[in-house]
Amino acid sequence: MTISRRYFLKNGGVAMLGMAALPSFLQRAVAGTPAPNQKKMVVLFQRGAMDGLNVVVPFGEPNYYRMRPTIAIPQPRQRSADATLDLDGFFGLHPSLAPMLPLFRNGQLAIVQAVGSPDPTRSHFDAQDFMESGTPGRKATDDGWLNRALQTRPEEKPSPFRAVAFGPYLPRTLQGSASAVAIPDLKQFKMNGPQQTTEGGFEAMYAQTIDHALRGVGSETFEAIDQLKKINPDKYQPENGAAYPGNRFGQSLQEIAELFKADVGLEVAFLDSGGWDHHVNEGGVQGQLSNLLRDLGQGVAAFNQDMGDRMADVVFVSMSEFGRTAHENGNRGTDHGHANCMFVMGGDIKGGRVYTRWPGLAEGQLNQGRDLAVTTDYRSVLGEIINKHLGDRDLSTVFPGFANDPHQFLGLVKA
Repeated sequence: MTISRRYFLKNGGVAMLGMAALPSFLQRAVAGTPAPNQKKMVVLFQRGAMDGLNVVVPFGEPNYYRMRPTIAIPQPRQRSADATLDLDGFFGLHPSLAPMLPLFRNGQLAIVQAVGSPDPTRSHFDAQDFMESGTPGRKATDDGWLNRALQTRPEEKPSPFRAVAFGPYLPRTLQGSASAVAIPDLKQFKMNGPQQTTEGGFEAMYAQTIDHALRGVGSETFEAIDQLKKINPDKYQPENGAAYPGNRFGQSLQEIAELFKADVGLEVAFLDSGGWDHHVNEGGVQGQLSNLLRDLGQGVAAFNQDMGDRMADVVFVSMSEFGRTAHENGNRGTDHGHANCMFVMGGDIKGGRVYTRWPGLAEGQLNQGRDLAVTTDYRSVLGEIINKHLGDRDLSTVFPGFANDPHQFLGLVKA
């Protein structure tokens, strides 16, 4: 059951009270409800450095198969279930991403290849920090690029759900002066404060960096979340036959769709997934990477199907801190590399195309002799989405120090 603003006012018992009689947190939640067709954004961070060369496969590049004798994805002309899914005669999708192929073919999904951060670090933590802050190479930045994008569009009475991270902590991307909250589980509405950390992995490191930005989450936000819990019957059913993966990633995507439909003022949503650091036994058509991609493909397709016509106002974008080496290593895996790929999906997207300034995989074309080179700065991709989709004109504030010239955009977002 979808809870809309109209349902909230009618059945929540507040319609007869009037706005003046409402508690301040409910006034904010109602007044902050977006106007129809307000543009929205979903950001997925794939932590661990996804192997973009085995995800968006350059099957037309002979060097790809020379460098990856055991983990390369077969060319599509072999016409088997294990072959690359041809996109444009040169690039193809990993077969585990089959649910995303119709989205590409009908123009809803675009891909950017050879994209990434210009900073050369191979440290997961530093690369994630730089990518989320939007200032590669600068560790002194206090806030994240997505929070700054919200700051450029201040709202007098913002919804407490204007910016939500679906996870146990507020990510670097959403830290800043604009209000943002982290929700680990929409069904339980447990809210973590700055003292709570998650043990193990990158989440622990990121949790330890939470600073004054999260302390801006006040009691009104907690009360609003509690109120939303009371009016939500926990009977949400995905629409249009959508079936999400039964894991945290699928759950987060479903909850994002639920909050968008609930019309509570959600404008930007952030989620992440881990496990992409495959130094050993990465696999090719089958294996560790394939399993993650199966969830990615099913989840993204389910979200698009569940949202239906509402996707006209939503852009979904994915990123990972860096890519993997062009050569496979001696353990049938890949090591820390440089350029990667990004998926961009939504109603404003000029899909059905792989956007790239392909650098090639010959020895003389590789970054430091080992990686796919970055030819598109990830901030240019995000900047185009923020500028053309969300309508933020001041990109110098969102990405300080980066000349994000609209004339240099790839053209993946409709004007």
